[in-house]
Amino acid sequence: MCAERLNLPFTGITTFCKLPMHTDLDSLDADVAIIGAPFDLGTQYRSGTRFGPRAIRAASSLYALRGVSYYDHEFDTEFLTGVRVVDCGDVDMIHMRPEACLQNIYDAIGRIVARGALPVVLGGDHSVPIPVVRALKSKGPMYIVQVDAHLDFVDERMGVREGNGNIMRRVAEMAHVEGFAQIGIRGPGSSAPSDFVDARRMGGTIIGPRALRNKGMEWVLKQIPDHRRYYVTIDIDGFDAGSAPGTGSPSIGGLDYYEVTDLLRGVARKGEVVGFDFVEVAPQYDPTEVTAQLAARVILDFLGAIFLEKQGAARASNRAGEGV
Repeated sequence: MCAERLNLPFTGITTFCKLPMHTDLDSLDADVAIIGAPFDLGTQYRSGTRFGPRAIRAASSLYALRGVSYYDHEFDTEFLTGVRVVDCGDVDMIHMRPEACLQNIYDAIGRIVARGALPVVLGGDHSVPIPVVRALKSKGPMYIVQVDAHLDFVDERMGVREGNGNIMRRVAEMAHVEGFAQIGIRGPGSSAPSDFVDARRMGGTIIGPRALRNKGMEWVLKQIPDHRRYYVTIDIDGFDAGSAPGTGSPSIGGLDYYEVTDLLRGVARKGEVVGFDFVEVAPQYDPTEVTAQLAARVILDFLGAIFLEKQGAARASNRAGEGV
């Protein structure tokens, strides 16, 4: 038997990109912490996103042959070289106790942030980012960028205030959130016309796919104010249902891979990304597994863009310190 392991995608334990696992958050020593939040008790239609983190991890094994770093010839750049990324496993979920599940998410993100790592959250339904953004309060004021088909700005319905249709309303109410952009919004959804009025009144910028395509990505990025810090929440149904059918509320006419990744690269150039999530992947509705593949690739690309900017800023700072 060969002493050296090739570790092909279908062998071994399936962490994200087959990265090392580190589940003790209080001893975390990494640049990035991948953590699953397999919660779907906030859905209003098809459930199943509790299996999203597992599916995204399995799909990501395709990109693990060289570790987490990768070369992209379209940019002629080696991404994530020297970046320490670990998989922290999943937040514990307690059936029939959604408030306890959301509290566990809040606690886990707080511990990750306390250790100085960038949290990357694999959902789960779109109520997951509510406790995540709350836990990021210590990072200071921030701007939220949402990729989604739906506005998710319902205030309250039958007593529910923190379901997957409330996320942007609850986030907009947080004192450390100084505005938000909602990209990809289209078609029928749970929000009423008054919710759109409220979203704009509370600091929101709403851009649909038609405006994005008619006016271009540079125009879209100019609508997102310059800010020191950004948090990004990505709902898989922001993508067109033809490329991402594995979700609870698929929506026709959405964005494609290049549009979303160009948007994310633009956000990374604008300021510090203090965290992001990818939610609403429900693998049982997509036997081709292309939905999970799309999620895994976008997560990897966004991480690459974030640390390309961080490393560039660090090199510029060093040159300035040396008087170059």
